[in-house]
Amino acid sequence: MPVLLFLIDTSASMNQRTHLGTTYLDIAKGAVETFMKLRGRDPASRGDRYMLINFEDVPLGIKAGWKESHATFMTELRNLQAAGLTTIGQSLRTAFDLLNLNRLVSGIDNYGQGRNPFFLEPSIIVAITDGNKLTSSGGVQDELHLPLTTPLPGSELTKEPFRWDQRLFSLVLRIPGHATVEPEPLGGVPPDDSAITPMCEVTGGRSYSVFSQRMLNQCLESLLQKIQSGVVINFEKTGPDPPPGEGDGKLFDEILKPGPQSWHCCHKLIYVRPNPKTGVPIGHWPIPEGFWPDTNSPTLPPRSAHPHVRFSCLDSEPMVIDKVPFDKYELEPSPLTQYILERKSPHTCWQVFVSNSAKYSDLGQPFGYLKASTALNCVNLFVMPYNYPVVLPLLDDLIRVHKFKPTIKWRQSFENYLKTMPPYYIGSLRKALRIMGAPNLLADNMEYGLSYSVVSYLKKLSQQTKIEYERLIASVAKKVVTEGGIKVRDRGGDISLAQRRDFTQLLASITGETAALPLELNSKEFSGFQLAPLNKSLKPQGFRNAYDIPRMHLLDQLSRQDTDQLHSVPIAQMGNYQDFLKALPQPLRDADPEQPKRLHTFGNPFKLDKKGMMIDEADEFVTGPQNKGKRPGSDSNMHGIGGGGPKRRRCMSPLLRPGRAYSPPVSPAASPFRPPLTGKTLTHTNSDDADGDTEEENGLPRELELSEGSEDGGETGGVVEEQRPARYPSPGELKKVMNSESLEVNTELRALITKEIRKPGRRT
Repeated sequence: MPVLLFLIDTSASMNQRTHLGTTYLDIAKGAVETFMKLRGRDPASRGDRYMLINFEDVPLGIKAGWKESHATFMTELRNLQAAGLTTIGQSLRTAFDLLNLNRLVSGIDNYGQGRNPFFLEPSIIVAITDGNKLTSSGGVQDELHLPLTTPLPGSELTKEPFRWDQRLFSLVLRIPGHATVEPEPLGGVPPDDSAITPMCEVTGGRSYSVFSQRMLNQCLESLLQKIQSGVVINFEKTGPDPPPGEGDGKLFDEILKPGPQSWHCCHKLIYVRPNPKTGVPIGHWPIPEGFWPDTNSPTLPPRSAHPHVRFSCLDSEPMVIDKVPFDKYELEPSPLTQYILERKSPHTCWQVFVSNSAKYSDLGQPFGYLKASTALNCVNLFVMPYNYPVVLPLLDDLIRVHKFKPTIKWRQSFENYLKTMPPYYIGSLRKALRIMGAPNLLADNMEYGLSYSVVSYLKKLSQQTKIEYERLIASVAKKVVTEGGIKVRDRGGDISLAQRRDFTQLLASITGETAALPLELNSKEFSGFQLAPLNKSLKPQGFRNAYDIPRMHLLDQLSRQDTDQLHSVPIAQMGNYQDFLKALPQPLRDADPEQPKRLHTFGNPFKLDKKGMMIDEADEFVTGPQNKGKRPGSDSNMHGIGGGGPKRRRCMSPLLRPGRAYSPPVSPAASPFRPPLTGKTLTHTNSDDADGDTEEENGLPRELELSEGSEDGGETGGVVEEQRPARYPSPGELKKVMNSESLEVNTELRALITKEIRKPGRRT
């Protein structure tokens, strides 16, 4: 999961405009958006993590860190403003500390236990600046200096503020303010000569000097190729140069050149490819430390960020034993890889060492070798067990000769090897022996070379770093700009100082010849002055009448006039419902878990879960088992004779008032509750007494009661049986009846109106 951290220069000099009409800050914002669009085309970008830092102090300078979403990143990027100093040193230290914050918690650096290339978190820092002078509160600096003191725990364990999987690249904007007629230089983008360039080279990155928009796009394409999973290593030659290989005379001439060659010392990357199935790199053997562990030492010596690996130019035979694992890493193209490939010797290798890694040797024992591929298209670093020329033949004899039944002599040789091996290789060797099929060769009580005080210190650092990690995340999440008062306009600068009557006296006060002028004459004295609100707990009332606000509360209302816009959400953020849910507090558990749960769907949070629910004839949700029989209630309630049940509302429709007869429409017998009706008309015989016995409690005549049909859809021919209890028509049926009646009335009215309109005109 690569981390892409953008460090944007927000100093005041970024407000200068180019010949394109845009400022440097606008170009920087556009470059970040373009980079993210280009990166999004790669399927590997799904695991990317984006961070944003500007030149403000911590925590305001961290705009998007470990927990901020992509939407927050884009919002903070668009809201950047250029107003401040060029404190790039402090901002770079903030960026490195932010990246290193969680490394001690995860144990990825593995201090004192060897360097594992497969334990990495590749990070790319892209700094976009204008390359001007480095200004700070202490003055102007000519060189880039990172603060040595940092609040991050465990920073003393590494000499540099960065790590071997973190690289810095800078885009130095040099776009002129006027269009030039000179053609742009062809080829690659040259490095810049600003103060940030040495820092880029130290981390294994580089700088780009951008003179046009075309160059900027070219740099962005180059940066996309730099997003690689790998670690930076210093390769240095030790011993004499090699004899000429099978190359041509050109290579021989280069060897005869006096002085150091470019391939003698290279500061390049080795690619750590992730497993295609799991997406996580897998490895077995570490790169040894530059010291021999001492169990009596209370502290660990600080390590350099990049390991110094020395290679010997003496040709050796590559060794690979079946069933013994090894690691292979491809080297980034460099003068060293070019030199090895030009030798055209794919069957020989150069051994690699780490100084002071052995107990009795300054150079140490070989832990691997450099070898060109068989196709001569790349150079690989093979990482093997420590002092592999000794242990690999022993393991080969164990497999082939002894058949995993070692003799006493073999055990003595193996014990002698273990004394020369750094103790932190015990874990890797035990895993390798388990893979081979000999898990009992090493004792379980073998120590790893760290003292008790060092182990306790590392555990304490892990706990402290976790607390610092949570504290910083909380401070970034709560970085709300402090509520300011009401700004007072500075009107003293409208009149030029040269036009003042006391200009001579003012000039004399500036030079120190006379006393300084009173404060009321200084036009710059109250610049940025603000009126503080009185009552900070007063809530805004945007729709309140201005004349109803007391005079003492006017300033408080004015200072909070912007808070009314909290409910004016932009359209681009209206659909960001997931971030809104994450910000909500944890809800309490349901008081009644048997009740249907509400579905938290965007747009309708009151939608109920339809599982276990039924819909009755009134289109209402009813919980509980579905009753396919008659409606609940006694016969007396159905006929209105007695009455223990609740009364229903009377239907005030004029179509259903007593005395009005109607014919229900004939409907198919699709429902067992609605048998097919005959064509006879049901009428109400007595309509004089609206509240008499002839009217039921729901305002319907008794003669309008519809009987229930049989379960088979009305095989009785639709004959109304008086013995069966009558059933009231449902509101849905009444609605259909009303619609049909309205349709008939409207049809009659339409015919009458048309007839009246088409009549010939009357004579007056």
